[in-house]
Amino acid sequence: MQLLTNASLATMDAESGGYGLIARGVVAMADGRIHWAGPEADLPAEYAGVPRHDLEGRLVTPGLIDCHTHIVFGGDRAREFEMRLEGASYEEIARAGGGIVSSVAATRAADEAALLASAQARADHLLAEGVTTLEIKSGYGLDIATEIKMLRVARLIGETRPVHVLTTWLAAHALPAEYAGDRAGYIRDVVIGGLDAAHAEGLVDAVDGFCEGIAFSRDEMAAIFDHAAGLGLPVKLHAEQLSDLHGAAMAAAHGAISADHLEYLGADGIDAMAASGTVAVLLPGAFYTLRETQLPPVQALRDAGVPIALATDCNPGTSPLTSILLTMNMGATLFRLTPAECLAGVTRNAARALGLADRGAIAPGLRADLAIWDVKHPAELIYRIGFNPLHARIVGGEFV
Repeated sequence: MQLLTNASLATMDAESGGYGLIARGVVAMADGRIHWAGPEADLPAEYAGVPRHDLEGRLVTPGLIDCHTHIVFGGDRAREFEMRLEGASYEEIARAGGGIVSSVAATRAADEAALLASAQARADHLLAEGVTTLEIKSGYGLDIATEIKMLRVARLIGETRPVHVLTTWLAAHALPAEYAGDRAGYIRDVVIGGLDAAHAEGLVDAVDGFCEGIAFSRDEMAAIFDHAAGLGLPVKLHAEQLSDLHGAAMAAAHGAISADHLEYLGADGIDAMAASGTVAVLLPGAFYTLRETQLPPVQALRDAGVPIALATDCNPGTSPLTSILLTMNMGATLFRLTPAECLAGVTRNAARALGLADRGAIAPGLRADLAIWDVKHPAELIYRIGFNPLHARIVGGEFV
């Protein structure tokens, strides 16, 4: 047992509607869990003799959660970045054989060691900004062997770095050239067949897909989700990024834990997400990189009571972003979220987007995953640009 004392606690208590700030707060930790948190004046007598760690007035937040990333991949797509600046659209690049498909060859060619080294470097940037939980998707293999290779690498990141990793099967990301004209065969052989194989190895925590005109239809994704349900796996969906195919409503009907992107989300999707408790994961890095102008319907999501999360969407093509702090700033400046909404978006709502009830706030019984900052008020984490005030991370009750 140890106490963190003389801290400003942003508990992110949902009932507070904001940061849940506690001045001169104390956190009691033992066995990887929070046992007590509150004002020092209310500290129970049973903690009187427990060793103390004086935080000298620093801010403590829950450990940050990046709930949507693609950090395992080979190669890069800097040239496509140039093409977009020269006027090509995302769809034009994809239909010309670029986009997601251009990362497939490099990822297939890379061995596990190479993929791990590059992904660790990206993960290290996120951890250095207070991330303690990280979601990682497959999706750049588009064959069974490479998709499984990506998930093995993702698991290795959690074993070689002090971070909790959750993995997501995203074979329904694009149609590879070898299955051109045989969409049903790809879904049968690779998306579903590969999912069964990866699940048998214990490599899959959730199932995702890209529901868009250049990817997979709502009906195709519904069949994949039905199969995932048979395996007892939660589902989530890239939806309404480029057009409104009503994918979010379909995902919500399947009990999806999240629907992500959502720039073109309509009223039916919002209502369905509100009814199912599906979290809206907004990805300002992709919005920024693609120079989009269609804003996600933030006010309508608020009005409907849909929880809003934020994530980096770190990927080689549309969001080469490895800063969760910049992600929060973008959420505020581009999407007009409040600073409290941004911090909730990478703590309690990000935890919900991953189906995790044991983190995302500072409260008894939750994991002792914490971030300690050299700032006085949480708004400073969102306000500053290119500034990292992290003092320390605590993962499972251990300073790292």
